[in-house]
Amino acid sequence: MRYRQTTARGTSPGQRIRTSWDAHTEWYDGWVGKDGSTLHRELAIPATLELLDPQRGERILDIGAGQGVLAPHITHTGASYVGIDASARLLQRARAHHGRIGTFLQGDASRLDLISEIEQATFDGIVFLLSIQDMDPLSSVLEGAAWALRGGGRLVIVMIHPCFRVPRQSGWGWQKERQLQYRRIDRYLTPLAVPMKEYANGRQGQSLCFHRPLQQYINDLASSGLVLDQMRELCTYRTSSGPHARAENRAYQEIPLFMGLRARKLPSR
Repeated sequence: MRYRQTTARGTSPGQRIRTSWDAHTEWYDGWVGKDGSTLHRELAIPATLELLDPQRGERILDIGAGQGVLAPHITHTGASYVGIDASARLLQRARAHHGRIGTFLQGDASRLDLISEIEQATFDGIVFLLSIQDMDPLSSVLEGAAWALRGGGRLVIVMIHPCFRVPRQSGWGWQKERQLQYRRIDRYLTPLAVPMKEYANGRQGQSLCFHRPLQQYINDLASSGLVLDQMRELCTYRTSSGPHARAENRAYQEIPLFMGLRARKLPSR
């Protein structure tokens, strides 16, 4: 499974942001498209909206927006939508798909203060929809999000589950003796920058997925003045019909695919 964005580091105003995701645009837009993949529609977007609970008149910032699949769901509630991504090509798709209802900006998620259209403490909600594991360093990304949030505002992260879905370090296994489908975890506590396959022209590329243990997300949220108040663990909507269907379906409903976190910014004293 592939996600969107790697951050550009050390960006200054007027400097071109370079991201390997420009090369993935055709493949990624074919998978996600205007409305999101089935995983977006069935799991990730409903969980995001439940945790965020956007209200009429609020301002919502989508960091790592890609094609802007969240935009119509936000504006349908009467809230206004702003999406940020590092990839100029993905933003072209976002504006073509949803430019009439949302604003889309190019920028570095770890340096929101360098984006002239983004001001401090002006958003009621901030979302990372299947994007934060493509961003590094995490502490800078969360500090920037906290900077852009109003006091009491909500930050929502929906991501691949960091405990059970470690890229290239986890997978399904079958134990014949017990007729048991299990999840194998080879590594977890060590943060990893995992190279992902290149989908452009079949080449191996440089896009990275950043694995971190759950404690790093919780601690970096707290260090940024954000207090966790909700958590969701989401299992796949898929079912198996193969020879091990009963065991596989039980495992699918016990071992989650995604995790959702909601944190609030502490009001200024």
